[in-house]
Amino acid sequence: MLYLRYILLLCLGLAFFSCQTTSETSDSPAYLDAGNSIAVRVNDLMERMTLEEKVAQMCQYVGLDHMKKAEQNLTKEEMEKSDAHGFYPDLHSSDVVKLVEEGQIGSFLHVVDVEEANYLQTLALKSRLQIPLLIGIDAIHGTALVNGATVYPTPIGLASSWDTTLVKKLSVQTAKEMRMTGAAWTFTPNIDVAREPRWGRVGETFGEDPLLVSDMGVAMIEGLQNTVYADSFNVIACAKHLIAGSESINGLNGAPTDLSERTIREIHLPSYQAAVDAGVFSVMTAHNELNGVPCHADKWMMSEVLRNEMGFEGFIVSDWMDIERLATRHFVAENQKEACYQTVDAGMDMHMHGPDFIEPIIELVKEGRLTEERIDQSVRRLLEAKFKLGLFEKRFVDTKETEAVLFNAQHQATALEAAQKSIILLKNENILPIQKGQYKRIFVTGPNANNETILGDWTWPQPQDNFTTVLEGLQQADADCAFDFLDVGSDLRNMSASDVKTAYHRAKKAELAIVVVGENSFRWNWSNKTCGENSGRSSIELFGLQQEVVESVYRSGTPTIVVFVNGRPLGTEWIADNIPAIIEAWEPGCKGGEALAQIIYGEVNPSAKLPITIPRSVGHQLAVYNHKPTHYFHKYVDSESTPLFPFGHGLSYASFEYNNLKLDKQVIASNETLTLNVEVSNTSERDGVEVVQLYLNDKYCPITRPVKELKAYKRISLKGGETKKVSFTITPDMLEYLDAGFKPTIDAGEFVAMVGASSADKDLLKVSFSVK
Repeated sequence: MLYLRYILLLCLGLAFFSCQTTSETSDSPAYLDAGNSIAVRVNDLMERMTLEEKVAQMCQYVGLDHMKKAEQNLTKEEMEKSDAHGFYPDLHSSDVVKLVEEGQIGSFLHVVDVEEANYLQTLALKSRLQIPLLIGIDAIHGTALVNGATVYPTPIGLASSWDTTLVKKLSVQTAKEMRMTGAAWTFTPNIDVAREPRWGRVGETFGEDPLLVSDMGVAMIEGLQNTVYADSFNVIACAKHLIAGSESINGLNGAPTDLSERTIREIHLPSYQAAVDAGVFSVMTAHNELNGVPCHADKWMMSEVLRNEMGFEGFIVSDWMDIERLATRHFVAENQKEACYQTVDAGMDMHMHGPDFIEPIIELVKEGRLTEERIDQSVRRLLEAKFKLGLFEKRFVDTKETEAVLFNAQHQATALEAAQKSIILLKNENILPIQKGQYKRIFVTGPNANNETILGDWTWPQPQDNFTTVLEGLQQADADCAFDFLDVGSDLRNMSASDVKTAYHRAKKAELAIVVVGENSFRWNWSNKTCGENSGRSSIELFGLQQEVVESVYRSGTPTIVVFVNGRPLGTEWIADNIPAIIEAWEPGCKGGEALAQIIYGEVNPSAKLPITIPRSVGHQLAVYNHKPTHYFHKYVDSESTPLFPFGHGLSYASFEYNNLKLDKQVIASNETLTLNVEVSNTSERDGVEVVQLYLNDKYCPITRPVKELKAYKRISLKGGETKKVSFTITPDMLEYLDAGFKPTIDAGEFVAMVGASSADKDLLKVSFSVK
């Protein structure tokens, strides 16, 4: 068996490494001495490297097992079009083994088995300089591509918690599971600001607001990297995708993006500045072009903005085969060699993934078009990463430790907490919560009621005992209730019309109906995906016959709860108008079914708030809360112009009131702060958590300003009947805008502060102050 071969070679590699370290003499290379500083070690190693060995560190390949599975399951034509399956038509896996042994590969991705990771590191140990491999993985919400890992809610759900402490905690746990499965670099967080609901990757982001996206991204980076210690990383985080692919011209992944520099700087760049300030050590460029320049050849963005303006000191990695696409899709390069020149000259440090990079780069250096000093810049960053990760000292993983870390009790508890805090109660007309024993027969149906959709995108199938579906969660919560489940299948494209009729008759016999609808992000069943990477849509209505199922159940007269399990905002206006209780669960992870049942049965009081606006239809794009004053100067003639549910919205079983909004000053200088206080009361008998939101508006400004911008927020716990005073400090940076030359500026004049439960005007108290 292949894995037996892995184990044998691992043992040989460990023995070899032991001999090397125990026989060290005073002549031992300085780069292998952990007692030296990282700068000394990098310098020493760089002096020993040939040009070929340097460029090899910039080369990444997919894992051996991944290559073989792709070759077995896909045609060559399918693989050439795929952004998920890697293959090298003229390169056998045995050739890749030889390349590693010769020190011609610096990194791997899509290695999801610890034994394969150990095997690859054993191969690297045979190379002349014994430089360890940097193994990366898409651990977007837990290292969920690994079988048996803890799967947390997807990022859009994590953002719904408005709880950065929680996000940091689960990121620390993700880093532990990564290291125990051989990976030391994750391609996350996705800090794209999502302003296009058709885009399939909305669920991979933290929503539409620059501040919330920044805060969540920083929390994830700090948890993953452990940036408290500058010379020691848990794993390396990767801020992506530079930039603005989340607002393409047609909502499709990789389509062109045409935005003003103002929109780029005000909306899309703040999260990258926050990530750089937090010490993120890698950044990934985007598939798309920005204003006519492919992001992988954008010297202005990579070098002038990211490095020179923002101060980024880590390394930049390309996205999946996008260097090649400079020649094959964007047609800005005549061939692969020219594509390699353009991207490295612009600032690229690593090629994801495959051959046809090392040879062109070496040729370009020998021809003088690229200097070896430019190559050294990239290689120093990559080697620094490996030293900070401690890979030279600990490149292998003890598989016994792996079993103790993956999906352990502590991580499961965090996954449950995250699910509880990510599920949003959108609407409730006195139907929730229900009580145990209240109903003897509950009808449950919908394509997402009893499958792994709750795990979201960037997940491979997990052990059945490692996740709880919605149906299973309900059954566990109320063992005395008879749950009548109608399985309508999980293939949204091929739902049966007969199931729509059956749903009506089965619902009519029940006392309560729960319909679980939404989208399908099954990564392992790519042809049936309706959401996730490369799954853009031309509409945002429910896919297939799901709407018909909901309406059929509603017509039965049985009280109905609709639960959404999905990765993007869905325009479901009929459901919002007619169904008495609606829950947005997003993709809540391995404990999603359990958490959802706890909320439905009132064991947990929902506290989540929308991190993104839910529009009424695809025609309501751009339905963001922080729009400009003339955005709705005129109204639609065929529909309401307001959103279906506003940014920041989310209900509780408790009720909250806001009163006595006051400022400690009415007039301040531009360099002064002021304090805002508001009283928040829980007017119910039920304990609850409220997310108090502060928005600001610059009343008059030479550059048009949004009608409101989120500037701060606080999660507070209130016991039934309790009142708390919540304070915010308004600082000068909150008042800044970019002037005509894109310089941060504060103008004298009137500002409006707004505090409340959501971004909707009806939910906000307002008070004005002036800057002199």
